[in-house]
Amino acid sequence: MLILLLSGCGSGQVSSQAEDTSDAGEQGVSYTSWEDAPTNEYEREAITVDCDGQTVWGVAYVPKLDREKYPLVVCAHGLGGSYKSCVGYARLLATHGVAAYCFDFRGGGGTHSDGDSTDMTLMTEVADVQAVLAAARQWDFVDPDRVVLLGKSHGGAASAIAAARRPNDVCGMILIYPGFMIHDAIHEMYSSLDEVPDTFTFKGHKVGRAYAEAVWDYDVYGEIGSYAKPVLLMHGDQDKIVPVSYSDSSPATGTASRASRTRRRNGTSSTT
Repeated sequence: MLILLLSGCGSGQVSSQAEDTSDAGEQGVSYTSWEDAPTNEYEREAITVDCDGQTVWGVAYVPKLDREKYPLVVCAHGLGGSYKSCVGYARLLATHGVAAYCFDFRGGGGTHSDGDSTDMTLMTEVADVQAVLAAARQWDFVDPDRVVLLGKSHGGAASAIAAARRPNDVCGMILIYPGFMIHDAIHEMYSSLDEVPDTFTFKGHKVGRAYAEAVWDYDVYGEIGSYAKPVLLMHGDQDKIVPVSYSDSSPATGTASRASRTRRRNGTSSTT
């Protein structure tokens, strides 16, 4: 398979690294419909993407059909997860003629991509998604006009922001319990940035002070409200980490004040 190269952030190439590209030991949601799917219906390729001088590593699942180009779903895992968290989705998509790319965020989970968890922030994950988008549009098996983002939890928030910043590169999104509560969760932990230590634990994962700085004054709803293409949003009403109220529709203006975010956190949002 030929992978075209781009210069700068977002260049992609086939990796000679064969490590962990098999389906053995994959984690995440399991369904018989794809567990039993024959692997001769698709092929796997380890592909690396460069972002800010660091490597983002992932695996592409490409259908074996008589086509030159395929729609692509870029799959982004949650905080502390890895590319394996989305492999079930990727295999199902590939057996139905849709390519998928699952990757490890830099410092955000997994062992393949560069970076440390204390340097990772929501915005470094946004940069990772944007770099993958830029590279994927050049991959020889991808139809660049049919690229969809699929993001889970923390990766869902990063995907939504990336789509808002690159709307011409994303024709739709699938957001699964997206982590739009990060701003409020940090403010619940600390009353000011001066209180934030160099490293701390967020939702069970070690992060650095930069993690809090990146979202302290950031209004996620104010940015993602500009994305006007189709979005499928899935969120359980018993979610204890990301309350379903955070997936309520944003105000018609596409902005959300701190007060409205607090109403979402408490499950009392009145928006429609």
